[in-house]
Amino acid sequence: MDTSRRTSKDDQSRIDWGIIFCVLMLALIGLASIYVAATHDSSSTSVLRQVVSQLVWYVIGIIAVVIIMQFDSEQLWKVAPITYWLGIALLASVLVLYSRTYYLNTGAKSWFSLFGLTFQPSEVMKPAYILMMGRVIVQHNDTYPIRTVRSDFLLIGKMLLWTIPVAVLLKLQNDFGTMLVFFAILGGLIIVSGVTWKIILPSVVTIFGLAGTVLALVIPESGRHLLEKFGFQAYQFARVDTWLNPSADTSNQGYQLWQSMKAIGSGGIFGTGFDQSHVYVPVRESDMIFSVIGENFGFIGSCILILLYFLLIYQMIKVTFDTRNVFYAYISTGVIMMILFHVFENVGMSIGLLPLTGIPLPFVSAGGSALIGNMIGIGLIMSMQYHNKSYMFGEDKEFS
Repeated sequence: MDTSRRTSKDDQSRIDWGIIFCVLMLALIGLASIYVAATHDSSSTSVLRQVVSQLVWYVIGIIAVVIIMQFDSEQLWKVAPITYWLGIALLASVLVLYSRTYYLNTGAKSWFSLFGLTFQPSEVMKPAYILMMGRVIVQHNDTYPIRTVRSDFLLIGKMLLWTIPVAVLLKLQNDFGTMLVFFAILGGLIIVSGVTWKIILPSVVTIFGLAGTVLALVIPESGRHLLEKFGFQAYQFARVDTWLNPSADTSNQGYQLWQSMKAIGSGGIFGTGFDQSHVYVPVRESDMIFSVIGENFGFIGSCILILLYFLLIYQMIKVTFDTRNVFYAYISTGVIMMILFHVFENVGMSIGLLPLTGIPLPFVSAGGSALIGNMIGIGLIMSMQYHNKSYMFGEDKEFS
């Protein structure tokens, strides 16, 4: 009897309840916000159907977490190349089997549409990419235990080689926003991989310099003609225009952002109250879900939401330090960068600080693809403590 009780307690200690609490709270906020958006927006889809649909995706996500938790670091190491190439195959196949309806509405070939269900393969590619990058870094650092500028450049080159196929396929899909997420993951992993600041600092300065140059070229018409030769398109210029001056065209390109800012502003400090929506915001159940939270729950509610994300990230970092496994550390970094960038970009674009990119708010926005991708990331993080407590291996493992 005592043995069974001890086993039960051991099993519970292997599960990170702090992470579960944060994700659960974010899911509840998401369901409540989707309910509000669906209730006040005219749509052919019923309110109950939208909420139940999202709830089903949460259940599928929980199943994914439970399954992924069963994989220890050695098993994740072995499946990393398989998941990467499966993800590449999905990204390539969507270029042929993309949803025609979604393409006509957005201009992006990034969604499958089968039997009335839509799915974005780039979302599940994110955790697959993180696994592969973690493997590449560990292999390189084992091969070059003594770090030099040359070996660091070689590591960056290897990481870029694995990133280029993803970037090219996303470019062909016309999905610039998702491409930025992969670049954010890449940047975070390069920083924690041990690359010298002699490389990182000039690279950061160069990137910001290029971004500033592109922004300066967007403003004059002559600059736009030049950028068009490098693949920039009209809708991207329109988004920058809206970002720089959201009040200039509030009835067309800037309508969504302007309405989002109005909704958040109308919430004030404490919000208008649950299910009290007075400002219409297009697509607020997904990309603009933060406008629902800002309007209904105000500045206080928005701060609580952001605090939950910081608490979630803190729990992830804590688990990473507890396991002391280098492969897990890179996986954790990639997942944290993925979630952080999503939160930063989604909230930033909702309040007009950043251009609109169509990036959802993790665990809150409606949609199954992004939710499954994020839940897979959570499963990878939770597998750390689950197997660390089970096998009690605290030191770095050797892989082959």
